[in-house]
Amino acid sequence: MAQDQLFGPEARSLEELREAAVDCKACDLWKTGTQTVFGEGAESAEIVLVGEQPGDKEDLEGRPFVGPAGRVLDEGLEAAGIDRSLAYVTNAVKHFKWLGRGKRRIHQKPNAAELAACRPWLDAELAVVQPKVLVALGATAAQALLGRQFRVTKQRGVPVDSDLAPYVLATVHPSSILRQETEDDRTAAMADFVADLKVVAKLLRA
Repeated sequence: MAQDQLFGPEARSLEELREAAVDCKACDLWKTGTQTVFGEGAESAEIVLVGEQPGDKEDLEGRPFVGPAGRVLDEGLEAAGIDRSLAYVTNAVKHFKWLGRGKRRIHQKPNAAELAACRPWLDAELAVVQPKVLVALGATAAQALLGRQFRVTKQRGVPVDSDLAPYVLATVHPSSILRQETEDDRTAAMADFVADLKVVAKLLRA
C-alpha cells in the first residue's frame, strides 16, 4: 500500500502518524494484535533503532521495547554510552504476530507481505525523524531495510551504504541474547552486542 494511501502525501508529525496508525488494516495482523504498537521517541532523535515486531508485553502496553528484550537493549545502550531517551525506537511490523500455545502467546516471524504492508509506516517515521544513524536489530529488520541478501551474522556492526540515513548498520536483536543456552553464552553475546552499539556511539559523535 502506498504511503499516500495510508495517510496522505503531506509530511506528518510523529504524533499524527501514530494516530493514523491506530486504525491500520493494511494486513491481517490487526485482527489478532491487541493494538498498533507505534514507534516512540523524539522527532529530533539522532538514532533510530528498528526491531522486528512488538512482543507480548509490548502488545499489551502499546509501547515498543518494554519487555525482556527491551531491558537487554537498555543495558546495551547504557554500556555503550548511548542515552535511550535520545533515541527513537520502533519495529518493522507494528502488530504482534503470535500463535497460541495453552495460555501463552508464542512469537511468530512476520512474512514478506506483512513486512511490505507495514513498510510505509517505517518510511514515514524515518522521513520525520531523519536520523544520523539507523540501526536494524536482528535479521528480519535488517533484511526489511537492506534487502533479503543481507546477513547480520556476516555484516553486523559494519556501516553499509544506504539512502535511509547517513550511517546505517545492523546488529542482533536483543531477544537473541536471552535465547542463549548458558550464562557464559549470554555474557559473550551481550559483549558482542555492546561492541556493535559502541560503533553506533562513535558514529553519533562523528
